[in-house]
Amino acid sequence: MTSHSPRGLLRVLGTAFGLAIVVGATIGGGILGTPGSVAKALPSTALFMGVWIFGAVNALLGATAYSELGAMIPRSGGMYVFARRAFGDDIGFFAGYADWVNWSVSSAALTLLAGEYIGDIIPALGAHPTVTGFATFAVLAAVQWGGVRWGGRVQEVTSILKAAALSGLVIAAFVLPHAAAAAPLPVPAVPHGIPLLLAFGIAMQGVIFSYDSYYAVVYCGEELRDPGRAIPRSIFRGLLLIIAIYLLLNAAFLAVVPIRQIAGDPFVGGTVARLIFGSRGDTVIHIIMIVAILGTVNAQIMAAPRILLAMARDGLFPAQATRVNAGGTPSVALGLTLLLIVAFLFTGSFDAVLGVDAFFIVVLYVLVFSSLFVLRRREPDTPRPYRAWGYPLVPALALVIAIALLAAMALGDRRGAAITAALLVVSWPASHLVRRLIHRTPSLQ
Repeated sequence: MTSHSPRGLLRVLGTAFGLAIVVGATIGGGILGTPGSVAKALPSTALFMGVWIFGAVNALLGATAYSELGAMIPRSGGMYVFARRAFGDDIGFFAGYADWVNWSVSSAALTLLAGEYIGDIIPALGAHPTVTGFATFAVLAAVQWGGVRWGGRVQEVTSILKAAALSGLVIAAFVLPHAAAAAPLPVPAVPHGIPLLLAFGIAMQGVIFSYDSYYAVVYCGEELRDPGRAIPRSIFRGLLLIIAIYLLLNAAFLAVVPIRQIAGDPFVGGTVARLIFGSRGDTVIHIIMIVAILGTVNAQIMAAPRILLAMARDGLFPAQATRVNAGGTPSVALGLTLLLIVAFLFTGSFDAVLGVDAFFIVVLYVLVFSSLFVLRRREPDTPRPYRAWGYPLVPALALVIAIALLAAMALGDRRGAAITAALLVVSWPASHLVRRLIHRTPSLQ
């Protein structure tokens, strides 16, 4: 049975969709390349696998906070909703716009990458990766425009295909015979003492970003039929599946290529596929990448418009963005999101944003984990269908790790840190200006 939530969003999604968007948004092509940078920082099999296990534990710690907040505040809009509820309009304004740009710039970069891989498989399209990527993106956008049911079905199918493809690669690595890796390279020195801590911090950046988006179901909270149950179940079940795939993939890479060969390899998945499948390896890995990217981009262009819709409801974005079409899609917000993605796609300007984008992600982590503590103190009697396990110690540990990672990133990229801090400071007067302009502008609804 279909029911309507405020402003026309449809409560038609179930736990299967929640699981699909968690897996689909999180597992992109990055897991096939990130291990190279992680192994370069920590060129030891034990340390390499250890940092992926630590990243899994860290994600599970954070999942407790997202699960409680998502079940407690089942509004579509994601991290913006939690940050504004806890800290008010000014911080909420920053969280909303930063998160919207984060999803949009990532979609543009991935869409272009998909165009390149499609061109590798179909040579006639090889000279036009941007156009090919745009055409692929247009198909996904049309699906979203058709309604939340269509978007949800595509998410479920692409996530199943993605998990199956990566599982197939794992099985092939352990079962099929494969060619020997290139001549052994000198074993890189494993750092010790303070250099080891710094190397661990560098490696963790790639690992944490590979696990990022395990909370994606909260962006569609009020479209779930039973959000109090579906959100925690989707997050934890999806995350456990992601952890299993990531750990098995890295073990499979090590079974085919020694750690010293993985270190610094920008595309470990491609190297492994070529050793297993020979001349067909490039085609196999490109097909896997395309499937992975399609699922991720579909999740991203489903989540991003709901941020604008939530902000528009709260008076931090023009009210026109609250419009929802008959299929349950925030139509105006989706149109604006598509325009931003296309602008990034055709100008290539996303490269300039991606560096700051990493800071946005970690700052948003800090805001969400802090929101849990603020709302526990301010709203102790608000119903919580799920309560964070191990509170306050477990969420506090997640918060400390996020702050430590932010500090490590700031030491390595002071320019990105300065830009992020400046945007956070500017968000206060900017939010007041936007609210004033919106108040003075007649609604066109």
